[in-house]
Amino acid sequence: MSDTISVNGEQHSLPSDPRTSLLDFLRHDLGLTGTKKGCDHGQCGACTVIVNGIRINSCLTLAAMHDGDEITTIEGLGTPENPSALQKAFLEHDGFQCGYCTPGQICSATAMLQEIANNWPSDASESLEGEMAATGEEIRERMSGNLCRCGAYANIVAAISEVAEESA
Repeated sequence: MSDTISVNGEQHSLPSDPRTSLLDFLRHDLGLTGTKKGCDHGQCGACTVIVNGIRINSCLTLAAMHDGDEITTIEGLGTPENPSALQKAFLEHDGFQCGYCTPGQICSATAMLQEIANNWPSDASESLEGEMAATGEEIRERMSGNLCRCGAYANIVAAISEVAEESA
């Protein structure tokens, strides 16, 4: 065990308290407050981050469980000066209102588009084999774990669809 974790490309020591959630480690120990604490029960998706390319709810896992892992937060996807394609699309399509869920939505969408590119089927997929497509139905199904209290879902789907079409 290396007792380190890579967050947005930077190495950090794991917290000394093994009970620290990944979410609390990111927010309190590293000061990466883009990842939000919504429900703290894994039901809203506000805390979604990407671990080794897979999206997870950071409130449901302990930081100590990610020794040696690569974590990407919203801060690691883009900056105000150089936003990611999804961050730009969310702005252009007004894919947020209050913005609280937006970091989790964008992290989830980033990993979701990679799932589709990897041809991983979802419950909405027409087939378990072959090339997957980022249809509206696929996007809605795959993003169903990320809630938006403001109801910006149509704009979120439009933003993700635009990026999916550009990268296809």
